[in-house]
Amino acid sequence: MSAPFFLLFFSLLSALHPSSQQQSCTADTFSQNRVFTLCNSLPELSASLHWTYHPVSSTVDVAFRAPQSADGWVAWALNPTGSGMIGAQAIFAFLDSTGAMTAISYPLTNTSPTVRNTSLSYKVYSMASDLSNGLMTIYATIDLPNNNTKVNHVWQASNLFTNGFPNGHRTSGPNVLSKAALDLLSGQFTATGDSTLHLKNRHGILNVVSWGILMPIGVIISRYLRVFKSADPAWFYLHAACQSSAYIIGVAGWGVGLKLGSDSKGITYHPHRNIGIALFCLATLQVFALLLRPNKNNKYRVYWNVYHHATGYSVIILSVVNIFKGFDILQPDSKWKHAYIAIISILGGIAAILEVITWVIVVRRKKSENSADKFQHSANGGNGYGGRQYQEA
Repeated sequence: MSAPFFLLFFSLLSALHPSSQQQSCTADTFSQNRVFTLCNSLPELSASLHWTYHPVSSTVDVAFRAPQSADGWVAWALNPTGSGMIGAQAIFAFLDSTGAMTAISYPLTNTSPTVRNTSLSYKVYSMASDLSNGLMTIYATIDLPNNNTKVNHVWQASNLFTNGFPNGHRTSGPNVLSKAALDLLSGQFTATGDSTLHLKNRHGILNVVSWGILMPIGVIISRYLRVFKSADPAWFYLHAACQSSAYIIGVAGWGVGLKLGSDSKGITYHPHRNIGIALFCLATLQVFALLLRPNKNNKYRVYWNVYHHATGYSVIILSVVNIFKGFDILQPDSKWKHAYIAIISILGGIAAILEVITWVIVVRRKKSENSADKFQHSANGGNGYGGRQYQEA
């Protein structure tokens, strides 16, 4: 039963390192018959960058293009001092208050800029922009800082404005991965990404697979397979293996979460963290409880069963709740959230079907046992009087 979910696990892991398999940028065309020497299909935001480098003048003509609607904006920047947003010398394109496309420059010196048209640290000879067929494009000719052909560039797309100027974007997913090192001569680029986001992705995937998938599968195995006599004791070993695997993977996810917490001073998602702590403690108690499991004939076994079941179901409920809180924090592509909803729905449907089947089996087994008891009782004398007569005889 768990094989498809391990396949999902590895597909999710591979999604952490998306390749740049966009459509080729070489077929792009531009207004005013602009032509560029090289281009790159960028790995995030479905964007592309086209450029022509002029070594004699140390300038570069660029065209940055990304999908965008009329109520949004796009930006492209070189960062002469780092690899991220802070220090980037950006050019923004958007529709102004008159409905005309405009391009402005602004140096990003903090994470919450109030964008205005401001000179950059390098000379910009020309700026223009256009919007056509859902694609917004920035055109610019710039002075290449120190004539260095290996540059760090950043790009962005959003629909957040303040007083008619771009201001803010999503702080997760592709919007924080949209940066790379670029060689203007060869066209080779290296995505710099965001190591914190990769850790968040790993944290989320480990916890989804462990607490959110394997744990419920382990409960389904225990609750329903044990009804079938032919599955005894195999169901117990499957249950133990599934829950142990879930706990081990969950501990790994817990460790990544601790790392994220230590690296993110001042940023705390309190409900997600508190539920995670409670979840980890209950799961750990559940593991230790296995070491203290009484024999089936022990008078305390009934209390242990109540504890074991209550703790197990609590872990599953808390897991599902916290996974959705994690989705709200990480904000991945909607397909991953939909995929998890589909998995939980399938597991719920399987549990519902097995619930009916096992109840039917249990009820029939009880009737069969009662009939056997009555037959045995009748064979031994029925109401007891015949039995005593037979003995006396």
